[in-house]
Amino acid sequence: MIRLGVFASGSGTNAMNINRYFADHSNIALSKIYCNNPVAGVITKGYSDDIPTQIFTRRQLQNGSLLQQLKNDNIDVIVLAGFLWLIPANLIEGFPNRIINIHPALLPKYGGKGMYGMNVHQAVIDAKEKETGITIHLVDEKYDTGDHLFQATVAIDKTETAESVANKIHTLEYKHFPEVIERYVRSLNTSQR
Repeated sequence: MIRLGVFASGSGTNAMNINRYFADHSNIALSKIYCNNPVAGVITKGYSDDIPTQIFTRRQLQNGSLLQQLKNDNIDVIVLAGFLWLIPANLIEGFPNRIINIHPALLPKYGGKGMYGMNVHQAVIDAKEKETGITIHLVDEKYDTGDHLFQATVAIDKTETAESVANKIHTLEYKHFPEVIERYVRSLNTSQR
């Protein structure tokens, strides 16, 4: 069984969608949710009642103790589902090409520090883009610069708001993120961690 560890900072809707997708999967399972925000919806709304969760601090992320916990938990692949902190070198080295992120824009546009959620959608509207989308990518030591695994687009019309764009992006995320995770994980040789 390939064990996914999901990092989340917010509402947890992508984490729960991933959990539903893999609930009856024969080879892949969401094993644990790791959260840096004790009041995040992923924790407080009860979405994760059936999944072990762990709150961690920035210090634990940086000093290697979270990496050790992930190893102790036998996590094979880390999935960032609305996780906002930069991933440090110790995790990149501990999980080479095994950390996947989703970004609510067509990278390389609208990526980088501070570009998440409604900030991205408003920037897309302000730039009068005709389309936007999602990018699913591997994680490296910078924000949103890792190798792309998948992109999907959606049209934007002149009447769109950041909120309406967000709804379109969520639809793309829920449809594609679990499928791309599954395809990528199947392509990995999990015997080498």
